[in-house]
Amino acid sequence: MWRDYFIPDSLDRALALLAAHQDKARVIAGGTDLIVEFDRKLRPPCALIDISRLPNLDAIRLDADGWIHLGPLVTHNDVVASALCVSRALPLAQACRQVGAPQIRNRGTVAGNLITASPANDTITALMALDAQVTLRSLRGERSMALANFYTDVRRTVMQPDEMLTDIAFRALQPNQRGVFLKLGLRQAQAIAVVNCAVVLTLSDDGRMDDARIALGAVAPTIIRAPEAERWLVGRMPDEEALRSAAELAAQAARPIDDIRSSAEYRRDAVAVLVRRALSTALAAAPGAGWPEPPALLRLAQRDAGDVPIRAGGRPISTIHTTVNGRAYSIGHAEAREKTLLRLLREDCGLVGVKEGCSEGECGACTVILDGRAVMACLTPAPCAHGATIFTIEGVNALQAAPGDELHPLQRAFIEAGAVQCGYCTPGFIMSGAALLCENPHPSDAQIKESISGNLCRCTGYYKIIEAFQRARNAYERSSANA
Repeated sequence: MWRDYFIPDSLDRALALLAAHQDKARVIAGGTDLIVEFDRKLRPPCALIDISRLPNLDAIRLDADGWIHLGPLVTHNDVVASALCVSRALPLAQACRQVGAPQIRNRGTVAGNLITASPANDTITALMALDAQVTLRSLRGERSMALANFYTDVRRTVMQPDEMLTDIAFRALQPNQRGVFLKLGLRQAQAIAVVNCAVVLTLSDDGRMDDARIALGAVAPTIIRAPEAERWLVGRMPDEEALRSAAELAAQAARPIDDIRSSAEYRRDAVAVLVRRALSTALAAAPGAGWPEPPALLRLAQRDAGDVPIRAGGRPISTIHTTVNGRAYSIGHAEAREKTLLRLLREDCGLVGVKEGCSEGECGACTVILDGRAVMACLTPAPCAHGATIFTIEGVNALQAAPGDELHPLQRAFIEAGAVQCGYCTPGFIMSGAALLCENPHPSDAQIKESISGNLCRCTGYYKIIEAFQRARNAYERSSANA
């Protein structure tokens, strides 16, 4: 999949490596798209420059001028967990919550999503409506541009081989502004958009619309705005006629194609429906409204870089040192160049409880906990284990086992509820559930369902699986009451 794997100790070192390798290297942070491209032979082997351990690049901050800044390591779940984003950038928080599943959101970064440049990406649409800009940096200097000018065609951007995206910035929504993101997919989770849209409206004191921004995804070679619809709304009262006309104008701006997910005709009709719904939803909501109960993030703790041995002088790593289920392993990088974390755990650590179901982050059978976060091992390169602490199904009882019990409470509940059929998906469900119960011992039914939205059971055993989760939750509640 790659030739050399670098873990630089500074941003300057990472930029120097990019300058040296140019188009023969790729920066990797989450890697959830990149690993699939390698696996499908869509990208030739290259050097990987892993920036995921660099400090201070995962910050979400509000500056003195009212701009929100996202660092290049901010993950989708970092946005979902950010009170600032939920209250002052709701469309982006809503979009991030609909990307993939919790395990993917724990690794996939917003910056990586922008660079992938798919016209169906969710966060691009939200950031377009927020009038975002991006900053690119190299050893040659730094340049900033509007996000709209970042894209040139399908999966094409203006980035040069030696550049790295270092900042995403947009103005925080004000009290007189309303925003919302909506998505139409073929299922409720793990869905690529058939159509998505984001709107941001600025209201005057008399209730008229002073400004309107409407962004559309999956209807053109790049994410687009609907300028005629935006101009139509400015200065008007938000009555039914104004919203209907704006939605029709937005549909005229779309240039969709027929593909496996939808026909062009359906997409165009869907744009009108979705934009009208988004405008109505945004106008009806108070600032920051439209956010359900706290999400299931599947995070035990904040990201911890650990004590990673960094190679001086920008040399690639030669040995992967990791701790899995409390045991130390050392694995030569030469053996891991063609491997994901999933294969490393199975083949080099002998931990066959980690299952391979899809190899593209769709089924969740390979869920493990990496540095306190549930992730899909099939989408994680093997060297990400370097310096990390990992738990698999074989060691899950160490997380919250009852005194004297060799089983995790959720394992016990699966037995009691008869929640296992063929059993292939079970390790992934239990790892997701173990992360959820560490994060929140008393989850609601909605949070339980969200926690396993990235796990598939092909035997259709979901009712019993959810019952097992409820049993484990009830056991925690009884334990707390007795204490």
